[in-house]
Amino acid sequence: MPQINTATVLQICVLLSALPAQYFISQWYGTNSAQRLQVTQRIIGYWNSFIKSYLSLDAWTDRLKLWKAKTRNWYYGEKRTQGVEDEEEIHAYFAESTHIHSPKPESVQFNVGQVIIHRRFGYSGVIVGWDVKATAPKEWLQHKYPPEKQGLRETPHYRILINRANSFGKSTAYIPEEEITIIIGLEQILLKQHK
Repeated sequence: MPQINTATVLQICVLLSALPAQYFISQWYGTNSAQRLQVTQRIIGYWNSFIKSYLSLDAWTDRLKLWKAKTRNWYYGEKRTQGVEDEEEIHAYFAESTHIHSPKPESVQFNVGQVIIHRRFGYSGVIVGWDVKATAPKEWLQHKYPPEKQGLRETPHYRILINRANSFGKSTAYIPEEEITIIIGLEQILLKQHK
C-alpha cells in the first residue's frame, strides 16, 4: 500500500476542488467562453496574489519587520534610545531626515516651500528640505566637491523638488545655497554673495 503524506493529500484536494470550481465558473459567470476565460484569469490572478502575500517567506519576513518597528515605536513612544537616533541619522542623507529642524539656524536663509531657480542650470523647483551642511555619503561628496570646492560642503544645502515642465530629467536635486535664486511672484531675489 502506498504511503500517503501531507503533500499528497494537499495535491488530491486541489485536484478535486478544480471540478467544482469549473462548474461554478460556467454556471455563475458569463454565458460565452470569452467571459469565462476572463473570470478564470481573474481568479488565477487573485490566487497568485494570495500566494505571494500569504504563502511567501519574504512577505512574512516583511510583515514581521514592520510589526517589530511598530511595536518598538509603540513601546518606546517619544523616548527613543540613543542607538536608534544614531541609526536614523546615518540614513538621513540629502535633507531627508525625519528629525524636525527647529529652530532653524540663522545660517540657513531659505525655508521649505519657497520656489527657486537654479542659477547655473535654470530649472525651477520648490524647497522640500534643508541641511545646515552637506549631508551625503562620502563618495558622493568627493565626486560633487573636488578639492577646489571643498568649502561648499560646509554651507547649507537644500533638497529641491524640480518642476517637471523644465524637462530637466531628474525629479529632485540636492544643491548648495549659493546656487539658489528665490522667486517671489514674478520677481527673482538674488542671494547676497558669501565671502
